[in-house]
Amino acid sequence: MAANTLDQLLTRLETAKPQVGEMNPTKLRRLLLRVGRQRFPEVGSLARFHDALVFLLAFPPNRTVLRLAESLLESFSQRMSALAARGADFSVLDNEELSGIVGTHLTAFWNYDEVSWLLNRFPGSVSIVWDEYENTDRLAATLPRFVPLLEEDARVEADVDYRKWWRTAAGGNELAWLIRQIARLPISPDERVELFGSLQLPIRWQLGYSRATRTLSKRPVRQVFYHRTPLIQRRDVSLPRELAAPPLRLKKLSRREGGKIIHLCREATTVRYRELYGTSLGDPATVLQASVGRGVEIFLWGLLPERRLPLRAYQAGFTLKNGVPINYIEGISLFEWMEIGFNTFYAYRDGETAWIYAQALRMLHQVLGVTCISVYPYQLGRNNEEAIQSGAFWFYRKLGFRPMQPNLARLVAREEAKIAANPAYRTPASTLRRLAQGHVVFELPGASRGDWDRFAMRNLGFAVQQRMAEQFDGDAARMRATSRVHVARALGVHPEKWLAPLRTAFENYALLLALIPDIARWPAKEKQQLVEIVGAKANSSDSRYARLLQTHAELRRFILDLGSKV
Repeated sequence: MAANTLDQLLTRLETAKPQVGEMNPTKLRRLLLRVGRQRFPEVGSLARFHDALVFLLAFPPNRTVLRLAESLLESFSQRMSALAARGADFSVLDNEELSGIVGTHLTAFWNYDEVSWLLNRFPGSVSIVWDEYENTDRLAATLPRFVPLLEEDARVEADVDYRKWWRTAAGGNELAWLIRQIARLPISPDERVELFGSLQLPIRWQLGYSRATRTLSKRPVRQVFYHRTPLIQRRDVSLPRELAAPPLRLKKLSRREGGKIIHLCREATTVRYRELYGTSLGDPATVLQASVGRGVEIFLWGLLPERRLPLRAYQAGFTLKNGVPINYIEGISLFEWMEIGFNTFYAYRDGETAWIYAQALRMLHQVLGVTCISVYPYQLGRNNEEAIQSGAFWFYRKLGFRPMQPNLARLVAREEAKIAANPAYRTPASTLRRLAQGHVVFELPGASRGDWDRFAMRNLGFAVQQRMAEQFDGDAARMRATSRVHVARALGVHPEKWLAPLRTAFENYALLLALIPDIARWPAKEKQQLVEIVGAKANSSDSRYARLLQTHAELRRFILDLGSKV
């Protein structure tokens, strides 16, 4: 079959994705069989077929099409091997939109936590790519602490064979040996990450026939939801209506089941070259699950207590559609304000994205109590050409989000006037890039409109740094000690008697609280509330901490004012 005819078949299949609930399933089955019989001449066309099939796993019209899609995906290991035998160019799969297909590999500079997890989950499949390593000087600085007498060679010779020293010391898997040595050091988790990262090792993960691949990643479900009617479109979704719906039924998973969910999410993101703080360091004891209908399950969880952010609450999560991972979620909140990251994996963006997004916001609102939800500029298109090409800004705008910057709000008004005058008008890419330079926000009924428009979290950090420079000559340790003593005296507490996690949480908070000039004069009730908030940051869940924050009006006023100063 000519290549252009194969392209036409694949285009027909891709066109069928958003129409899956309307198209005759028998015609769709015939189209799948016809494409499946073709000989694919290169990797790109096979990847297109792959993504159409995994979409149908998540959005099947009936059982017959679902089983056929599963059967065709089972052939992909053989198909990829055949292309490799013909010397096909696999570089197209380096793109995160297409990576993670069965029978391929991934190469990246993953961090210490990610590599430790990969070695534990997929032993024998993870290794250093020595042919791509050029940072020998970094080995000279780091390896001597693990390899006795290496400095005898490294400090005076010009042609040191570091890999031979390393291989001889390891006596086996060099990467696994290095991870074990770093784990034994009496240093903090962050220092382990820093030490491993200093080596800049290219790591290869041979996916093989792993269930972690995009091809095979799926959680068993009791009942499949079949799409026999049109998919829900963005125009059919009302955020106010969805967020005002009755509370979702939330199920708290056991630590064991929570761990399985976090692992599944981590596999789904890692094969797409994504390392997320909340999946790498998620707390399996905090996983919540909600079945929101139409075969959709949403999961949320917080961070391990020892790896939490100093001030904000963090919720990570992801969504399964008929057991298939289709997106990931990050919600970082302070009081009633939350910044959300929501990324639907490329293959599934034709499938009810707006409705599923609304359900994710509904769950986050229920769990955290947030009423002011903002979206990072990256998701709108800042330094993200894919979002520009897809018109991501208008996805959020048509759901009811507004720009937080007045100049961008005026630009939106002008664009909307042009659209109203000419329905065929399309916003130029250059204008979309301008619109993507600031956050957009959705405020629920009852939220104080505009309160967070000028707030930036980093302004709090800059205020602390300015104090350190002006009063402590840049000495962070001295500032921490002074702030701890000052705030402890003001609140009437004795953190030196507390366990380490609570002491650390208090010390982080003290850096900010020391900027409050009249904190010693706060009412006793407000001081006690503050101590409870710090305790929740260290010893409770991120969601409980987020709720407690919202009870302290005076702390909110101070942080909001400080973070809104330009």
